[in-house]
Amino acid sequence: MRHNWLDQFLYQTRISMHISERDTTKRLATTAMMVGVGIWAGNTRTSLLIGCTIVFFEIIGLALMRLMPRRDFQSMALVSVAFWCVNFLSVMPYLAFSVLLASHSSIAFVVAAYLWLFGIYVHTSNSFSFLPIYNWSLMTPAFGAAFLLFYVSATHPIVEGTTAHWLLAAAMMGIYIVNTIETMEKHNDTQAALAQARTDAITRMHELEHLTRHDKLTGLKNRVAFDEELAEALQNKTRLAGLAIFLIDLDDFKPINDSYSHMAGDAVLVAAANSLMRIAGPDATVARLGGDEFAAVIPNISSDEAALRLGGYIVRALNAPVRFKEKQLQVGASVGIARASPSMNKAADLCAGADQAMYRAKGDLGQKTVLFDRDAFPVRPTLEDRNTLYNAICDKQIRPYYQPKICLKTGRVAGFEALARWEHPTRGMLRPKDFLPMVSDFGLHGDLLMHMARQVLEDIDEIQRNNLDCGQISINVPEVTLATLSGRSELAALIDEFPHLQSHVTFEITEDVFIARAGDMIQRSIAFFRNAGIRVSLDDFGTGFASFQHLRVLEFDELKLDTDFVQGLGVDPAADVLVDGFLAIGQGLGVQVVAEGVETTAQLKQLQQMGCEVVQGHLFGSAMCLTDAVALLQKGKVDLGFLPADAA
Repeated sequence: MRHNWLDQFLYQTRISMHISERDTTKRLATTAMMVGVGIWAGNTRTSLLIGCTIVFFEIIGLALMRLMPRRDFQSMALVSVAFWCVNFLSVMPYLAFSVLLASHSSIAFVVAAYLWLFGIYVHTSNSFSFLPIYNWSLMTPAFGAAFLLFYVSATHPIVEGTTAHWLLAAAMMGIYIVNTIETMEKHNDTQAALAQARTDAITRMHELEHLTRHDKLTGLKNRVAFDEELAEALQNKTRLAGLAIFLIDLDDFKPINDSYSHMAGDAVLVAAANSLMRIAGPDATVARLGGDEFAAVIPNISSDEAALRLGGYIVRALNAPVRFKEKQLQVGASVGIARASPSMNKAADLCAGADQAMYRAKGDLGQKTVLFDRDAFPVRPTLEDRNTLYNAICDKQIRPYYQPKICLKTGRVAGFEALARWEHPTRGMLRPKDFLPMVSDFGLHGDLLMHMARQVLEDIDEIQRNNLDCGQISINVPEVTLATLSGRSELAALIDEFPHLQSHVTFEITEDVFIARAGDMIQRSIAFFRNAGIRVSLDDFGTGFASFQHLRVLEFDELKLDTDFVQGLGVDPAADVLVDGFLAIGQGLGVQVVAEGVETTAQLKQLQQMGCEVVQGHLFGSAMCLTDAVALLQKGKVDLGFLPADAA
């Protein structure tokens, strides 16, 4: 951060450079005159030396003026310091003329010396009066020169001057008067330079403000300016009813960038911006929020029909081809609209409504303009909802309940699947469908998984302390955990805290991992956990994403048949064939197959006849708390009806 004094120094240096450059001719002319006077006074060598010194400093000063940069702050500071040093040192030879004349024995030359010194006072004080750093650095040695003149005059005998000498003194007085008048006139020029500098600074501030509030490419307002103007528009309660927000997202824009270059994409964005400005009208606020997303706050929208009609105009205008280098570029547009009303008068609510409407328009190929209706759209969770959900995870209100998996050969519990349940303090027991969408919206998958997994491991530890065998307990692991190195590392670190329990843990993943973008990373994560001794189960097998090729590439320990296939047993012949085939696949691959969703004894018997070994479903009970799971393990086995009495 720049200090104020340094900013002032740079500012004063620029003005001082202007003054110095302006008065160069005058200074050189007076220097030549004073060299001549000094020679007349009998000090030829000293006068010439002083003159050469002044010329040297003038050359250095002009060179520094040419070197002064416009933007590089460090270089500006260095040049300014150098210029100030030259400016300070150059006053010394000018003052030397007065000392030189004051040492002359003629009283006329002494008077001329004082007049020359006064001339320096006038020139410096008037030219640099608004530049205190330069003014005082020049005036201080000039004041010292006056006392030096007193001393020189007092220590040298003075005789009466000749007529020529007094004519010189009179001429010096005349020069002093002319110099004073001219300096006063130049003072106006200095003031003008200061005023111009202030104007330039204000202009630059306005330019910077414009850049901070406008999109550089299209010239539209940016998100910051849009939010400010929307908030201001909502303050006018008399015009609130006619106010509407339009969110516009271009469709198929990315292929233009990828295929024809970013210049082509820029041309499309500029054309879209121009079309929106033309349609929205002069009273509207149009902004580019980022990428290919635009927004407009448009007043005087009289009805829902008028809003939809205007949205249709926007879609048609943006669908028009854009010519770029002999090519016709074309994009589509999806428009979401939210109208202000007494019950919907907050910027956040209007933007959220328009955003929901816009995304519905993008998903509906037949309707590219959608008007937000609070009653027709689902209520979106708020930040308060997120805090409540996050606190529920941290406080263990959301905890694992265990649905048993039963071995058909023995009737014993082969393991459990850990399912999340929210023991809500006011709404009672909530199932995953009641809160998992919020987990997804707020990106809390990782937090939920880590808290659930830790509780499951602690529960397994407790079961083992009761000398019971819980078998394999499955934990559902979301795709995002396997697809990121950080997610995998965090889960692995948790598992490492319980090394004696790893053989009892199974990670369940769903078939959507096969369409994830990070497929290679997921494959490495699965291999990583299997090498660490964790079993991996493929849930919802047969729902469409998995293929035999995937089963060859990714190694699993368990396949879980989707509930829909089990429900179709004995009812849909295709289900019988598919389940039988899936069991054969599992046997051929050497993996265990678990049939989910078993609800009837008929389904159970048919699965047993087909050779299925492990089943899971409401026939054996819903997901249960840890206490009930322990009680089931202590019971030993469940009564399957068709098992022999001595089944182990």
